[in-house]
Amino acid sequence: MKHKDWHKFYGEVPVSLTCPEGSLYDLLNKSIEEHPHAVAYDFLDKMATYEEMGKQIDKFACIFRQAGFRQGDTMSIIMPTSPQGILAFYAVNKLGGVAAFVHPLSTEEELKHYLTLCPSRFALTLDIFYEKIVHIKSEIPLEKLFITRISAYMPAVKKLAYNLISLPKRIKPAKSWILRLEEFKNSCKKTVETAHVDSNALAVILFSGGTTGIPKGVMLTNKNIVSEGMMVAAWGKLDETDTILAILPVFHGFGLSVCVNAALLAGAKTVLIPKFTVKEVAGLIQKKKPTFLIGVPTLFKALLDEKKFINGDLSFLKMAFSGADTLQRSLKEEFDRTVRKNGGTSVLLEGYGLTEAVTAIMALPADEYREGSIGLPFPDINVKIVETGTFNEQPYGEIGEICINGPAVMKGYLNNPVETAATLKVHDDGKIWLHTGDLGYRDKDGFFYFKQRLKRMIKSSGMNVYPSEVENVICQHEDVKFACVIGIEDTYQMTRIKAFVELHNPSLASPEKEKDIIDFVRQKLIKWSCPREIKFMEKLPLTKIGKVDFRKLEEMESHSRHTTTE
Repeated sequence: MKHKDWHKFYGEVPVSLTCPEGSLYDLLNKSIEEHPHAVAYDFLDKMATYEEMGKQIDKFACIFRQAGFRQGDTMSIIMPTSPQGILAFYAVNKLGGVAAFVHPLSTEEELKHYLTLCPSRFALTLDIFYEKIVHIKSEIPLEKLFITRISAYMPAVKKLAYNLISLPKRIKPAKSWILRLEEFKNSCKKTVETAHVDSNALAVILFSGGTTGIPKGVMLTNKNIVSEGMMVAAWGKLDETDTILAILPVFHGFGLSVCVNAALLAGAKTVLIPKFTVKEVAGLIQKKKPTFLIGVPTLFKALLDEKKFINGDLSFLKMAFSGADTLQRSLKEEFDRTVRKNGGTSVLLEGYGLTEAVTAIMALPADEYREGSIGLPFPDINVKIVETGTFNEQPYGEIGEICINGPAVMKGYLNNPVETAATLKVHDDGKIWLHTGDLGYRDKDGFFYFKQRLKRMIKSSGMNVYPSEVENVICQHEDVKFACVIGIEDTYQMTRIKAFVELHNPSLASPEKEKDIIDFVRQKLIKWSCPREIKFMEKLPLTKIGKVDFRKLEEMESHSRHTTTE
């Protein structure tokens, strides 16, 4: 995909896409200087201008420096979408450190893996989650843990209400290595000097399954994050007049890069939503009047079942974008009809991306819908289709593996050179190409189409689920002999998790045993990774080399569902 193809459908891009040298913080600081009085973020109705946000970042940087954080250190940010998580992210970058984002509802076992892999000397989390880290402290390299209250950046009335409700849950950590973030607010007043870092220096670690389905740390540089933010801003023509709802969580590349970072680099406003409920989001859409609505298919499906949304004014909406999962045509058409009925002209667009390239790297233009297409690559991103297992480019219309080259492509997988080499490959043109493990094709106009995933990964509610991880946990149950997990269609989640289980003693199969195993898994994995149902089988089908044949199970499930609907 050449740059001219972008201009053909989008016209001139509004900003320079030349990625500047230096850090992400350097570019954000330009935004602060150019839009000092514009609102940068809105958190539960409490707003901060760019100038105020800049001072808050400086304060965080000073606190972290006083605690011993130095250039090159890693801080795990184990937070929901909130000002503290965002401010810590940019403060760590200002200090020349690395921010590793972790889901705050991760289990102790998952936290142990993530914090050790990085490795993190520092971490930030909410006071309601800190005990999990205390339990594993002796097994991880963590030296200092910052804790904060979610209410710290709420408006006064909401803060008071929250603190009264949560009073019985207040904690009094007596450990010297646990530091309350708010206690440093008044004592740290000096401005810390910005570290000089190369644009190719590591800045962020996000977690992805890569090509094998085992969660790995995706290493993203300053250049990766900056270029992605600039490209998203160019695609959406974002400016100071725009507002984005940050519905997607910041520990997800989609939420961090598109809903927050791209908005802030363009001088727009991001509305931070710490916890998703469809009723609240529908209300916020009417209250905040966002110009951009970014989400996964599950979100848009939920909104179309919510009266506040389907009967509310939508004339302010410029663009709606769905990613992280396949968008069904019926869902798109229903959304578009609802917007038109309520005074808007926006249409729901689909795109494509992956954590290994920060997030979205292509999308459909607003006025060029092509069924099944994931659109055109963003400026500066090259995409090609190669014959599977080779570097040979496929002709138009021929299916092959989607490969990506450009400034958003990751540095590699953390401490995993084997998986990095299997994913990042130098082609005959001398360039490094990211092999996505996804199959697709390209039409004669340069539009790309996604067909299916080569790698065995499931998207549930837009989040990655790694079958091998889920199967390993199920098999830890004393009654389970073998387990296999697949994704099946679901009207709400788009895809939900179903497990096929072979018990040591088949006579134990029962609804009670199904509940027992599901409850067992829920203690160890995040909820969207847990099976919603279990089918017991006397014998799971095996491949010729003795592995459980998940493709056979998928075929059986598909046939069963098809037969049922006839």
